[in-house]
Amino acid sequence: MNLDQGYKPYTDDEKANFAARKNKHYVTLITGLTPNDILPGMFDFIADIKQKGYVASIASASKNAPTILKQLGLTDYFIGIVDPSTLAHGKPNPEIYIKAGELLKLAPQQIIGLEDASAGVKAIQGTGQTALGIGPAVSQDNLQLWFADTASVTLDNIKQKLTQ
Repeated sequence: MNLDQGYKPYTDDEKANFAARKNKHYVTLITGLTPNDILPGMFDFIADIKQKGYVASIASASKNAPTILKQLGLTDYFIGIVDPSTLAHGKPNPEIYIKAGELLKLAPQQIIGLEDASAGVKAIQGTGQTALGIGPAVSQDNLQLWFADTASVTLDNIKQKLTQ
């Protein structure tokens, strides 16, 4: 935006109003989610890890993560969700993944964190956990575990990559 052309920057109140309106619209959209909206392969993967005795937590910066999990019917598959309001730093700082690991009561070396963004991969790696990247946005992040899409993420595929 060129301020010389008569444009003025938004005030803090205007920015807050835009953000509140955007979040209200987003909440309306996510309350329409159903289990049919789960990404390909993810329900089977999440159900498989639970059935095999693994534990999982959610490290989402979104305050709407609990609503999303509820709408998707996935809440009971996770031990807990990191409350983003308790964080002092955002990704790529590892704080959110440290807290997610604490919910699991596991050492970082026992944890695999899933991410689809480079900042999240860096955050996971900063904890000493293993980062599993999903999708093209993280394909160049020097990952031991990378899958092109969510449908490829299975326990068998993870074990195979870890033993290569």
